[in-house]
Amino acid sequence: MQFKLERRVEYSKKMLIATPIIAIVLSILVSSVLLAILNKPILLTMHSFFIAPFDNFYSITEIFLKFGPLLLIAQALAVGFRAKVWNIGAEGQMIMGAIAASAVPVYFVDSTSNWLLPAMIVLGALGGIAWASIAAILKTRYNANEILVTLMLSSIALQILYYLLLGPWKDPMGFNFPQTVMFQDEALFPPMFSGVRLNVSIFIPIAFTIGIWLFMEKHFGGFKLVVGGLAPNAATYAGFSAKKAVWSSLLLAGFAAGIAGMSEVAGPIGQLQRSVTSGYGYSAIIVAYLGALNPIGIVFAAFFLSVLQIGGDVALVSADLPISAVHVFQGLLLIFYLSAYAFVNYRFHIVRPTLQPKANLTS
Repeated sequence: MQFKLERRVEYSKKMLIATPIIAIVLSILVSSVLLAILNKPILLTMHSFFIAPFDNFYSITEIFLKFGPLLLIAQALAVGFRAKVWNIGAEGQMIMGAIAASAVPVYFVDSTSNWLLPAMIVLGALGGIAWASIAAILKTRYNANEILVTLMLSSIALQILYYLLLGPWKDPMGFNFPQTVMFQDEALFPPMFSGVRLNVSIFIPIAFTIGIWLFMEKHFGGFKLVVGGLAPNAATYAGFSAKKAVWSSLLLAGFAAGIAGMSEVAGPIGQLQRSVTSGYGYSAIIVAYLGALNPIGIVFAAFFLSVLQIGGDVALVSADLPISAVHVFQGLLLIFYLSAYAFVNYRFHIVRPTLQPKANLTS
């Protein structure tokens, strides 16, 4: 007896839309079982995760603060994933974008120029692009596996960050903490409202999402990009470049991640710290798939995961949960989504071995 997955000729669009909902429901059910085993209050935990983030205006602004970088990075990663370019190094690209942007206020600490913030935006984008281009070169020239390359580049970026914060960029007045000096107001995004950390950088991922939707759904260039990744041989025959698909996907992700890193140091953090990424680069992978690699779906997925992260912070105190509980929930979401998505596109069936007729023996 054998188990086989056979690709469906046609799949149900309703089931495809329902896939994220199924993944969320299953994740909640399994998490409830784990909470019961740990003897944690299930209802209080669920309230902390899904209701408490909307209790007050400040918490709601914190949701959108996390929503921005998740949306920005996930939209760019989804383009690459649709083109079969598996970039999982957005974390490192975000770090390099934050480092490049931070160079401006670090070296011009006394400047009050209005050009500080625009310069940081440009350098942040270039930092992420430069880091992603290393993976693009190794992929297109030497056929290196982009999964391994981008993952290792993220580790290298993290070590560069540690070196700078513990060495030349360390704040001499920072009580020996690994961080730079606080950035001047001219190097920061202005806040949206008084008394909150949410700033005007939230408009960048929104504009980026609109641009990605128009490019992928309405522009011929988006079609060529996907074809170049899905079928390199057919794409070459049709005049599309598979290498261009790799370059475009990785550089777009590097651009988005670099801007996200820059928005963190020029926004809620206000300086370069070791925790500059907050895991956005990896969480954005879950967001991209939870949104079915669709620009509109990713908006809802990014918002949901932002609520989950804020709710996880609340649950740490109210339900006495460990921080790993949030990571477990995110992991369950990805596992159940991929499993449900596989059953939407493939038919599971059992293949029974056929019995061969016995040969007639005649004397």
